[in-house]
Amino acid sequence: MQNSSPVSSTPDALQDSKPDSQPDDALRLGPAQAGQRLVLLHGWGADADDLLDLGELLVGPEVSVVALRAPEAHPSGSGRQWYSLQPIDWSALPAARSALRQRLERLAASVALENTVLLGFSQGSAMAIDVGCGLPLAGIVGCSGYPHQGWQAAGALPPVLLSHGREDPVVPFEASEELRRQLLQAGGQVELLPFSGGHGIDPELLPDLGAFVRRCLRGAT
Repeated sequence: MQNSSPVSSTPDALQDSKPDSQPDDALRLGPAQAGQRLVLLHGWGADADDLLDLGELLVGPEVSVVALRAPEAHPSGSGRQWYSLQPIDWSALPAARSALRQRLERLAASVALENTVLLGFSQGSAMAIDVGCGLPLAGIVGCSGYPHQGWQAAGALPPVLLSHGREDPVVPFEASEELRRQLLQAGGQVELLPFSGGHGIDPELLPDLGAFVRRCLRGAT
């Protein structure tokens, strides 16, 4: 589920960002003091800088953008992972889920979760949906993601926007259809944007993704 450049038409990610509470834990864009935030979760084998340029395209300069770095080294020796996928280690998921939740709650000390949108790609999307649906977020964007084993949507769910390529050879399109089905069954507000393409984020959908993020943040204020 690796994809080092999910949005091929965008420029390289910026490097002059400030670290989070731990060295190399996150990259940041935007003002030090902000009332709204977009948090980015990269895919398997990528790193925190992978989606940073995407965040800059989706929100204005007044919004804080934080790209989190997955905690584990990727087995290839390059990039990171939220948990092992070769083979899939579902036993590691509870710890990965708990660690991400704690990081998001620490970020809430500066910008409330109610004023935060969480966006993930591939494995990062699976983490965003799993953890984010248990938090009072303004919204969630899941790109080319999948439901975790045993995951069930429940509670007061944030609005969710999904996107997925119909010809995705890494994560089947049906995975996002299943996410949509489960979220709707739980009473959630969810939309799935399909596109003709593979494992990535379709540049033509960026206006729709940006509109959703900004609408969620406006509704939070």
